[in-house]
Amino acid sequence: MGLGGISIWQLLIILLIVVLVFGTKRLKTLGGDLGGALKSFRKAMEQDEDKDRIGDDPKRLEASEPKQATEPDADFVERKDKASHG
Repeated sequence: MGLGGISIWQLLIILLIVVLVFGTKRLKTLGGDLGGALKSFRKAMEQDEDKDRIGDDPKRLEASEPKQATEPDADFVERKDKASHG
């Protein structure tokens, strides 16, 4: 006996019928789509866990996100102006 009373021969016959009905190309795309769906589901679950861990505190949320250097630091610009005038 195999899995839950199904033998290996019965599984092979079911697999053969599925291949005959759907075809190998369709099964390949179906497998790829299923893999992509699982990957996006896992990613969403990880993001949800991160959000639960951080909570709704905006300071902790900002600290967890990577900062992008889009503007120069105000202190640096101010010091640079003072140095060039003095």
